[in-house]
Amino acid sequence: MSEARLRDRREVIREEPAMHASIVRALAEGPLTIPQIAAAIGEPPNEVLLWVMGMRRYRQVVEVPDADDEGFFLYALVQEEE
Repeated sequence: MSEARLRDRREVIREEPAMHASIVRALAEGPLTIPQIAAAIGEPPNEVLLWVMGMRRYRQVVEVPDADDEGFFLYALVQEEE
């Protein structure tokens, strides 16, 4: 059984701008599921889930009301009001 490695907060904070930018680029084409975002940016789905949930909390992305055929929710960029 492998042990999960806890990452230093400083490491996570350094990654934040790059991860957010990658997720925003992936979602620029339209709504995607967590597995689709993970595949698009080349990161593990569990990592992407944490970043997307943080972005959702701060209203950078929103959940699309209906799940896809496999039961995954789609996430989209929040449209800025002009």
